Amino acid sequence: MPDGDNSRVLSVISSISDMASEKWDACAGTDNPFVSHAFLSALEDSGSANEEMGWIPRHIIVEAPDGRVEACAPIYLKTHSYGEYVFDWGWADAYERAGGRYYPKLQCAAPFSPVPGPRLLIDCNLDAVSQDELRRILLSGITRVAEQLKVSSAHITFCNEQEWKLGGDLGYLQRIGQQFHWHNHEYQTFDDFLGTLMSRKRKAIKKERRQVAELGLDIRAISGHEMSEDYWDAFYQFYLATTDKKWGQNYLQRDFFSLLGKRIPDAIVMIMAFDGDKPVGGALNLKGADCLYGRNWGSLETHKFLHFECCYYQAIEYAIEHGLARVEAGAQGSHKIQRGYLPVPTYSLHYIRDPGFENAVEDFVKQERAQVEQDIIDIELAYSPYRKS
Repeated sequence: MPDGDNSRVLSVISSISDMASEKWDACAGTDNPFVSHAFLSALEDSGSANEEMGWIPRHIIVEAPDGRVEACAPIYLKTHSYGEYVFDWGWADAYERAGGRYYPKLQCAAPFSPVPGPRLLIDCNLDAVSQDELRRILLSGITRVAEQLKVSSAHITFCNEQEWKLGGDLGYLQRIGQQFHWHNHEYQTFDDFLGTLMSRKRKAIKKERRQVAELGLDIRAISGHEMSEDYWDAFYQFYLATTDKKWGQNYLQRDFFSLLGKRIPDAIVMIMAFDGDKPVGGALNLKGADCLYGRNWGSLETHKFLHFECCYYQAIEYAIEHGLARVEAGAQGSHKIQRGYLPVPTYSLHYIRDPGFENAVEDFVKQERAQVEQDIIDIELAYSPYRKS
């Protein structure tokens, strides 16, 4: 469909494989692996994100008059709200009790990944004015696709702040959430980081790490190139064990991990614990340009503090060693605060087609936003483990 000024064409594709990886990645860039063609295609090709799983690809692309792809966005027609981490179950329930039909809906996201980053992917070689124009085209295009498909709503989750502000200007409802991230202040060693903490917090971390060390496990970082299928088999069992313990859903299929290892091995950082030659636990991270993103953790054995060691302390050590600016350890988890991870806002945008329902949701997100903003301030003031300067 024309985008409105007849100079560009906006279209929808039903599989990311319909678009060449180099064209997609020219827009996605290399900073955030979760919007790369490799990551998204691994989800689709493994059957983790497809129609059967309730994630029906409807990716949007914007082409210049000469056919060159200038922008794109990962979009899915969703028949449920699983695997999103920005919860709208209450909205769905309220709308359907009022006689509406909430599903299907449109979702712009990196599936199963509560990872902040760009969602409106623009060719970085374009000038700033053109990039901003293309973001507006994508935002308008998402609402137009929602109108054409007659879905209840469209949601852009874990977008960046720039997209969030622009979406608000164009009439999207603005929602914020909260995560806990660790920031690297040019530390040279883990002890440098510990030195910035209050004494009792520093002692607590040392005690936890000492208890893990006394287990005699071999804990090491393994790159994607080193991940054998046996290691992936072991990790998948860890993943299943974690979802079973938390009464969650096993969203990710076994093939997804193998495909990920083959397609973006340089981005994979697996922190795996071994008892002799036997893997007993592991934390899967993906590495971006300046960030280590923690994604999945699991273990078949119960060892006190092993989760904290693999997911948080080893991630910090890796970030320091490799000069990464931060570690984003995933959704939720106030227990991360005492381990050096502080609260930061996350952003999402929401378009509701029904005007009456939109008014109700708008009231909710305004109240929620004020509460979350205050919570972030209060948590850092009251619970930050860092020494006051």
